[in-house]
Amino acid sequence: MSKFLKLTVAAIALAAASSPVAAEKLGLGRAATDAEIAAWDLDIHPDGTGLPEGSGDVWTGDEVFAQHCAVCHGDFAEGAGNWPKLAGGKDTLDHKDPLKTVGSYWPYLSTTWDYINRSMPFGAAQTLTADEVYAITAYILYSNDLVDEDFVLSKETFLDVEMPNADGFIIDDRLTAEAHFVREPCMENCKDGDVEITKNVVFKGDPNSPDDPTAEPAAMEEEAAAEPVAEEAAVEVAALDMALVAEGEKVFKKCKACHQVGDGAKNRTGPILNGVMGAKLGHIEDFKYSKTMAEMGESGVIWDEANMAAFLTKPRDFVNKTKMSFAGLKKEKDIIAVTEYLKSFSE
Repeated sequence: MSKFLKLTVAAIALAAASSPVAAEKLGLGRAATDAEIAAWDLDIHPDGTGLPEGSGDVWTGDEVFAQHCAVCHGDFAEGAGNWPKLAGGKDTLDHKDPLKTVGSYWPYLSTTWDYINRSMPFGAAQTLTADEVYAITAYILYSNDLVDEDFVLSKETFLDVEMPNADGFIIDDRLTAEAHFVREPCMENCKDGDVEITKNVVFKGDPNSPDDPTAEPAAMEEEAAAEPVAEEAAVEVAALDMALVAEGEKVFKKCKACHQVGDGAKNRTGPILNGVMGAKLGHIEDFKYSKTMAEMGESGVIWDEANMAAFLTKPRDFVNKTKMSFAGLKKEKDIIAVTEYLKSFSE
């Protein structure tokens, strides 16, 4: 479910549960005020419904974009490092590797305005004024050659902008168009006549199963059990400095936008980092690393403390053309702490 739809549903649910009738009938607090409901009702519709008062021109947008957005999206919305491009990609949607940007792919300008208003700038969402959002949106349109340099965006000029891919999406009508394929599932009495079990499940190597041709006599199993089993050599693991791990967790906040660790970690812009210490470079199978990092891993380079320190200091010096856009950590103590923190996460 899209963020737009989630928030819309949340607003409806809040309004319904907090209506005077529900509050009286269910005893759930009090009815929500109009101001409280309005705080949830932020969505902007493709026809401009929901837009606030305000305006912003292209060159004001250039300045605001440079201040809040260029560090990730480039001075001209061309993207920086591994962060997404917002401009370009015209006529590439039918290519093998299309470039999907605001100008080439997004069908509605309302999506651009709404996303900037809700989620940007990164790390400081919803701190922009309506005028700043209008200006940034106008600059992104200009960067995609969709408006002239003297264009001013407002709720009055919003529908003057024609998005190139406005007709590129179709309505999902499968519930009606493919209704003839749908049938109610049978939940009981689904088979005529008697049903009987003709064979039990057999586990290979089960000495008690006469149906298993691989089963060995019980006597042989007992004899094998009597043989001494060599104990696995204990692997010495250096004790973690938990105070340093705690410091590393704080520093790792700079990395969490792209990397995850711990239970349930998933690949994001960067790979998960569970078990990274001692592993080869590029060891996560389902993540697409840069060519250089993959080749270094194939040649046997591992993430030991020295290599991790070198990478965290200047990533692009250690791995040429790495996809990671982070410039590096400046303090040696932070590098040591993050390394110790990463040691605390096994595979």
